[in-house]
Amino acid sequence: MTSLKFVSTLLASLAIATTLGCAATAKSESTGQYVDDTAITAKVKKDIFDEPTFKSAEINVETFKGAVQLSGFVRSKDNINTAVVVAKNVKGVTSVKNDMLVK
Repeated sequence: MTSLKFVSTLLASLAIATTLGCAATAKSESTGQYVDDTAITAKVKKDIFDEPTFKSAEINVETFKGAVQLSGFVRSKDNINTAVVVAKNVKGVTSVKNDMLVK
């Protein structure tokens, strides 16, 4: 009986540690949030790439907990506005931070 109790306690501790290891904090994402942010980043990049006025390498996209940050160089203020609108229209985006500059 003692070994059964020990094994049960060990398994319960492992389950709790695994669950807490995937939890989000203020400065880190949970595993699910990381996957969601990766999908959001990919979708924003794809939608920006599909815009005929942009070069794909001009704009960098990073996402953290749904907040998208756009950086890089573009040709005009209109390009900046278009990129922000494209990013805001992606499902899951909570906010867009614009760090783009006109060359």
